[in-house]
Amino acid sequence: MSSILTNTSAMVALQTLKGINSGLAKTQSEISTGKSVNSAKDNAAVWAISKVMESDVKGFSGISDSLALGESTVAVARKASETITDLLTQMKGKIVAAQEDNVDREKIQTDITALKDQIASVVGAAQFNGLNLVDGSSSADILSSLNRDSSGNVTASKISVAGVNFAQDGYTAKDVFAGSTGVSTSGDSAAGPLNAAGGTANIVINGAASPALAAGDKLNVAIGGKTATYTVTDDDLAQTDVSDAIAAGLKTAIDSLGVEGISIDFDAANDQLVLTNDGTTDLSFAASFKNAGSGDLAKLDTIDVTDASTLGAQLVDIETMIDGAIKAAADFGSAESRIGAQAEFISNLTDSLKAGIGAMVDADMEEASARLQALQTQQQLGIQSLSIANQQPQNILSLFR
Repeated sequence: MSSILTNTSAMVALQTLKGINSGLAKTQSEISTGKSVNSAKDNAAVWAISKVMESDVKGFSGISDSLALGESTVAVARKASETITDLLTQMKGKIVAAQEDNVDREKIQTDITALKDQIASVVGAAQFNGLNLVDGSSSADILSSLNRDSSGNVTASKISVAGVNFAQDGYTAKDVFAGSTGVSTSGDSAAGPLNAAGGTANIVINGAASPALAAGDKLNVAIGGKTATYTVTDDDLAQTDVSDAIAAGLKTAIDSLGVEGISIDFDAANDQLVLTNDGTTDLSFAASFKNAGSGDLAKLDTIDVTDASTLGAQLVDIETMIDGAIKAAADFGSAESRIGAQAEFISNLTDSLKAGIGAMVDADMEEASARLQALQTQQQLGIQSLSIANQQPQNILSLFR
């Protein structure tokens, strides 16, 4: 049966052509974008998974930058530790040389002082982007990974690198000079005039200073252009009256200066030194405190080969400091190696994630090319089929001639 109202063949041909055109449009989209899943409409589940993985790739890119920065920071600290080890080893050689009686210890001490200054310079310069791991001010927590569990929760992993304290000056103010008569005090310093002919000043020593005194702490007194230094010892701190022990030691150090016109008396009852100007010249004095510090190189401040009685102890101290510097360099080297290995892993992981995303959403270009040609051929045939179907009503006219 033929009908001029309903052309079934044309309808079928039209629907077929629409399907072909739809497939052709999708294939052309794959070719132009390079993706078989370009939006959630194409495949919602695959698109969602790929977007989560893409966000992880972005995160790992930031982690790679963090690891590069951290590795450089630790490398600077490692190199500084190795350099300090070398400088301490040179210093040990100087201390060993000073053990001989027929050497000029003053000249050796000059070399040691220069090495101390160089160590301080290395410590101060060993920073990367403002972070210094060898001056006792910082440690580092380096972002190393983002971990996603089966529930989709993300946590950050970090590589912790402990800093060391190679700073020689660990000064902490302490209330050493307390209640001094005729003296201006600020707890860790004291100063006053010694006017000619009878001028006096009383320096009260506080052996129970807060924070507590420690062996190696130093009291310095400058008077008449000369400076006396007394170093607090373990024996001082073990005395029943620590103030008396320190005051007595400081008196001995000031007496050894030989400043003309000045006499110093030790008043044990009041834990004080009484300074008197017996001459005719106006003088002034200034006393200051410097603690031994708590750093790994704190005892560098006590290295003085001009004092033959302490050479044995100084050799032990320098050996301890060398061991500490070697350990720090080794620890930094281990941390640097770990960071480098993690950086390589993150790089490989990122590549794997990218490959996985590509396997899910990238178009197979060879298949798309073959499919495009097939669909173009089907489109041409569909057009021909629709054209034939549209001509069928015209054929009905021949029946009425």
